[in-house]
Amino acid sequence: MIGVIRVLTTEDTKVLEQHGNILKQTYGLPVVSKCIPDQPLGIYDEETEAIAVPKIVELGKRMEREGCTVLVISCAADPAIDPLRESVSVPVIGAGSAAAYTALSMGRPVGVLGITEEAPAVIRDLLGAKLVRYARPEGVTNTTDLMTPAGREKAVEAARSLLDAGTKVIVFACTGFSTIGLAAVLRSELHVPVVDAVEAEGLFASHYYKQLDDVREPN
Repeated sequence: MIGVIRVLTTEDTKVLEQHGNILKQTYGLPVVSKCIPDQPLGIYDEETEAIAVPKIVELGKRMEREGCTVLVISCAADPAIDPLRESVSVPVIGAGSAAAYTALSMGRPVGVLGITEEAPAVIRDLLGAKLVRYARPEGVTNTTDLMTPAGREKAVEAARSLLDAGTKVIVFACTGFSTIGLAAVLRSELHVPVVDAVEAEGLFASHYYKQLDDVREPN
């Protein structure tokens, strides 16, 4: 079972399971999704990330005890990834690093689309010289801002600005873009490769999960 850790607190089952459903539909993975408590706006700055770290670690430990054999932190900042890896015995994948590695494999100039003042450090550091520009949709400061018609429109506008700067691949630095299905819109309207962070985390999760299945199978 793949354990998807959501850093946006929600009681809306559809929202909670959105990322897990992408993994199920794209890779055929068995998934369970859970969210950390008391963060209805998710992670959107250093303070909210620091508050979330111990919650993510505790949730990940619980999900391992409940039978998850791979854990995914479905947030592009990869919050708590090191302490969680130190606290569990199963593979832990971060959406941000998965997206950055996927983009690097294309070998083309990368533009990053996010909701914070600058791209998450893990994405900046991994992309290095391939990073052309970072853009944030006007007026969007947290994940819930994206769940409006205006938020979607501003996200498309920001993506266009990345293309104007010479971007050949767009990387999502916010998994909230996955929640609103933005990748399909950009691929269709802008005709550009888009690395959706949730799709990327699923790619790596699928690899680990299938390897573990092979190890478990008798000779």
